Amino acid sequence: MVYKQLFINNEYVDATSGETLSIYNPHDESLVADGIQVASQEDVDKAVAAARAAFKGEWSEWTPQQRSKAMLKLADLTDKHAEELALWEVKSMGQPIFQAKALYGFFGMVFRYYAGWTDKLPGEAWSENEQGLYKIVQYDPIGVCAGIGAWNGSSIFFAYKTATALAAGCTIIYKASEKSPIGVLQLGQLIKEAGFPPGVLNIVTGDGKVGAALASHMDINKISFTGSAFAGKKVQELAAKSNLKRVTLELGGKSPSLIFPDANLENALTHHSQSFLINSGQACVASSRTFVHEDIAEKFIGELKTRFEQLSHTMGQPTDSNTFLGPLADDKQFERVMSFLDIGKEEAELLTGGARHGDSGWYVQPTIFLNPKDDARIYREEIFGPVLTIRTFKTEEEAIKLANDTSFGLAAYIFTASIPRALRIAKHLDAGNVNINTTQTLGPNVPFGGFKESGIGREGGRQGLMNYVEAKTISINMLA
Repeated sequence: MVYKQLFINNEYVDATSGETLSIYNPHDESLVADGIQVASQEDVDKAVAAARAAFKGEWSEWTPQQRSKAMLKLADLTDKHAEELALWEVKSMGQPIFQAKALYGFFGMVFRYYAGWTDKLPGEAWSENEQGLYKIVQYDPIGVCAGIGAWNGSSIFFAYKTATALAAGCTIIYKASEKSPIGVLQLGQLIKEAGFPPGVLNIVTGDGKVGAALASHMDINKISFTGSAFAGKKVQELAAKSNLKRVTLELGGKSPSLIFPDANLENALTHHSQSFLINSGQACVASSRTFVHEDIAEKFIGELKTRFEQLSHTMGQPTDSNTFLGPLADDKQFERVMSFLDIGKEEAELLTGGARHGDSGWYVQPTIFLNPKDDARIYREEIFGPVLTIRTFKTEEEAIKLANDTSFGLAAYIFTASIPRALRIAKHLDAGNVNINTTQTLGPNVPFGGFKESGIGREGGRQGLMNYVEAKTISINMLA
């Protein structure tokens, strides 16, 4: 059975909008599923009401240990069904099966990590003897939350946004991207089996209108959004204009990578080919602006070109375990990336790629552009595809300036044998995640997010959890 309805109050229910979505496989444009129901404003209201009732009712009486038990059970159930869940991501947005399975493995890691936090949010206390005051700071769950995830990692976004809310004692309504909603919808049955009370974790589907209904809802206390900077600004605007709900935004990136002459060349080449091209470059942390020291530029660029061309032969059916590069998510993403390739050919030197791969499916050749101009769109804008730009630098100071010359600040990369140099540079980079001699490594125990237009707040670690609580100061006059 494929669940296509909304999941509200621990039941699959029909949407009232009468609208549905059809999902097509980007590998061959075949129909994956139709009749995926789209939530209306009335449906969103029902989900919020269910979440509010649960927050004020049974869920508020659960002990931290009970919350942990249900979270661990959901992690176990998701592990058990990981392969079938992963296949929905493979079919819906072309994610190679090895990667989709790995992300569902990460799902379990996130839930298990935050299950360990349910009883570890102690308050604080101060005694001010001279004034006779005793002060307590306690952390209360923020209330009813909403989460909106992107299509390029549906499982991981669901885990980050819901596990933190549940660990803090909140309830949540989650909306997956309209490009890849099927796998997330199947989680409803597992949520119920894990033992969560009705209304604690609800799932709705639809496009930006449904997201806007969540962002502007007067009875939602906090929203977490992952997606484009443009959409994130809309979410923040709607949140501010409604009830000033708390907002966490994990937005785009145009991440810089700095490669110095003393870097391990083999390591740098691997991370700028396989690691960069994973998910066909559809990753917000992709090092799409690469800066190479002029002393090693010729050798690095020549060998990277060879690797890109070799990897173009690993494109194919995403369900095949030997496939490394799948198609882009859909026709709209394909058209967007192809338009950037046309623009890039006028803005920079095309080294390799720059065209469609094959004559069916939404496949794009791994592409490298050299020496884009400062105002080039391929250099400034997030493309979200297998497109890399390369420029050279002479000095450390120039490299830092080039790296920071962007409106984004999500991730940055430094490749050098000198750890003192790397740490010195890391201090000056405007990025929420700085990676030395490696590409981005996610972990549930550390915060993830960005500077500037790459977002607000963090997900992951203790800091991610604190976004789901409100501090309350209680002052007691001990002399009264």
